[in-house]
Amino acid sequence: MTHAMAMEDAAEHQAWNGRTRLIAGTIGLAAALTNFDVTSVVVVLPSIGTSLDIHVASWAWIIDAYSIAFTATLLMAGALADRFGRRRTLLMGNAGFLVTSLACGLAWNSALFLAARAAQGATAAFLVTGGFASIATAFPAPEGRARAFGIAGVASGVAMALGPSLGGLIGSGLGWRWIFLANLPVCVLITLLVPSLVAEKRDRTDKPLDLLGVAILALALGLIIQAILEARHAPVRMVIGLVVGAGFVAWFAVRRHRQPRPMLDTAIFASRSMIGVTALLMAVSVGYWAILVYLPLFLGTAFGWTTEAVGLAMLAATLPMLIVPPFGGRLAPRLGWRRLFAAALALIAIGGAALALSALVDSALARASAFAGMALIGVGAAMSHPQLSGAVIALAPSEASGMASALTVIARQAGFALGVAALGALTPTTLTITGFAWLFGAAAVAALCGMLACSLLPTSAGRRSAR
Repeated sequence: MTHAMAMEDAAEHQAWNGRTRLIAGTIGLAAALTNFDVTSVVVVLPSIGTSLDIHVASWAWIIDAYSIAFTATLLMAGALADRFGRRRTLLMGNAGFLVTSLACGLAWNSALFLAARAAQGATAAFLVTGGFASIATAFPAPEGRARAFGIAGVASGVAMALGPSLGGLIGSGLGWRWIFLANLPVCVLITLLVPSLVAEKRDRTDKPLDLLGVAILALALGLIIQAILEARHAPVRMVIGLVVGAGFVAWFAVRRHRQPRPMLDTAIFASRSMIGVTALLMAVSVGYWAILVYLPLFLGTAFGWTTEAVGLAMLAATLPMLIVPPFGGRLAPRLGWRRLFAAALALIAIGGAALALSALVDSALARASAFAGMALIGVGAAMSHPQLSGAVIALAPSEASGMASALTVIARQAGFALGVAALGALTPTTLTITGFAWLFGAAAVAALCGMLACSLLPTSAGRRSAR
């Protein structure tokens, strides 16, 4: 028996070869593609807005149309992947992403473009879900699966962190449409590789396909976001939108409680610790990820930099996401979650304040303050963002770890979408430099609220009771 076990261990070790690396790399490429399209457009928002006659106040929808559709479709995509096949879901999502990317690149007016962005977000949910589910199929052993998820995670992080800079380079050299058209050869490559590398698998499952729930969730987020964007110019419409949006949220919650097996079970986030983690997810989404959307506009307005120069300057905020996470992983056991996340959110808050200062002062001091602020929010986000996923898994009941992971993605995406809208409502429509101080100050306040939420977490980084 010992000899047989040793043979199995050796076989498992040898199984991580060129083919399995190619499988993990292909799935990682799919995940990277969908994350790249979240952040790559932030530097070229002015170009898209000018080309398609989208007003500054509505630029948030260029980002949020994608994020809302992704958030609302994610869990349904997971249920479909289990029911109809994980590889099939991946390939369907990839085909849809190709078509919708082409539609984004060729759109000639704002309505077509925003509809294509929403469709792109929905197909991205199928591409990501099918890809990650296929990892479990292709890598049944825990060690190989961990390596594959690691490769996919690194690819996603690199794509999202370098998205603004690469998008700026593509936009300045070829035009903003090529950011979307560049997806096409990658989608073709995935189409050619996946059938020969990834085996099909589906489960005998009766997971619910709550299409009405998806529609309600999307409508709720959309109405609330539009209401936030109306705050400055139409306060009455804002109030009506918030009330109607809240009504859809209540409807969604009532339906969830009446379902014996809800597709989205938010009950696991009812404990004190999980409420704290959710607040932190939202705070990082507003204090860092949403700020990335408006930083290029500020840098171009304040310093007169070109699209290419702005894209390179954004590395000050994004490179820490590639360098710092391993240090955050080492600090978590020493400091515990409460102190680690409090320190990270403090850095984001100070960084937001430095960015606000850069909008109020002149010349060299403004540049120094802007770069310091970008570096600080980048380091703070890099310390906290990866560790928050681990905290969710550890704090949630063990039998609900899969649902907790999915809800983590949803909380991040919803927080990002709402943050983009809230900061968009504060963005100066006349593009005055000092007006950006309100935007950056609001992000700093969100980070401070996240610091307060740290008091809800356990002091040590380990599994605690969900109650």
